[in-house]
Amino acid sequence: MGYILHLETATKVCSVAVSNNGELLAIKELEEDGYSHGENLTIFVQDVIAAANIELKDLAAISVASGPGSYTGLRIGAATAKGLCYALKIPLIAIDALTSLTEQAKKTHLDTNLCALIDARRMEAYNLFVNESAVALKEITADIIDEDSYRNFEPFVYFGDGAEKLIEIWGGRNCSIDKTIKSSAKGQVQLAYQKFQDENFVDVAYWEPFYLKDFIPGVKKKT
Repeated sequence: MGYILHLETATKVCSVAVSNNGELLAIKELEEDGYSHGENLTIFVQDVIAAANIELKDLAAISVASGPGSYTGLRIGAATAKGLCYALKIPLIAIDALTSLTEQAKKTHLDTNLCALIDARRMEAYNLFVNESAVALKEITADIIDEDSYRNFEPFVYFGDGAEKLIEIWGGRNCSIDKTIKSSAKGQVQLAYQKFQDENFVDVAYWEPFYLKDFIPGVKKKT
């Protein structure tokens, strides 16, 4: 049995799933304006393990969102995944958050370019473009988006929590948004299973998430 626990914490969505040999067994997720990963992640782990009718000791591996995305969310996900891997003596699998988003889009959008977007604040977004064969068209970057961004990749479908703020400025262009596709642990299932079969693991002690941008703490307002 290849039970894998999947943790997705790159965005405001706190999502946890369990799969077996590449098949989704249970999932629990919540999206809130305030990041709730610290309060909910370990509870969700317990809930999906129970829903899958297994125990933690039955897990063969854990996959976790490697980034890019929320610095705090990624840190919480990484710390939780590492702690469980240490305790259970099982391998850790890192799954790129944008590739995980794209994995979901591939199932419903065929024969077109896909643009996965994760919010990086203001008009900036982490992004990944792939073609209809899932081949990357550009490197993963954090770009400031304007009305002419990525015209050379049209037509395309765009999605993720960095997408909705672009609807107005991309109006009239040869691209469309899919609001139903959001960060979810279910996007990791097939990717993690393939890496598990290939024994493509990361070092539990030294691995760190892919932040892409340096963390800049906010300045508290004076009262």
